[in-house]
Amino acid sequence: MMSSGLPVRKIETNVETQAFWDATASGKLLLRRCDDCQKLIWYPRGYCPGCQSFNTSWVASLGTGTIYSFSVMRKGLGAWAAASPFVIAYVELTEGPRILTNIVGCDVETVHIGQAVRVTFDDTGEGSAVYRFTPA
Repeated sequence: MMSSGLPVRKIETNVETQAFWDATASGKLLLRRCDDCQKLIWYPRGYCPGCQSFNTSWVASLGTGTIYSFSVMRKGLGAWAAASPFVIAYVELTEGPRILTNIVGCDVETVHIGQAVRVTFDDTGEGSAVYRFTPA
């Protein structure tokens, strides 16, 4: 695990997301898959928004993808003020889903659409970690 320098807070979990957040503590990114229609589901939840099935299971993500869209935030409030500038992005995972995240570990001026990225984790100190992405 690394420290990106971005704020990290306690993660609120529930029965549908507990396994996801537990996996982040081990450096793993999990996705839900519908066992009926095979759709990969993001964000983690216990039912398929496509076919409405509750027959879902966890699958490991490769943790790789490309930047689909991004914005450089040059001002922040509170804990985010000291982290400025920082990047908020949608990453399209190799498996298909797009997830909202931060891009870390690089000069914000070098970030670009289509850039290959890989997952990294910031430990919360609470038994979970925040997923972020860094250039691959």
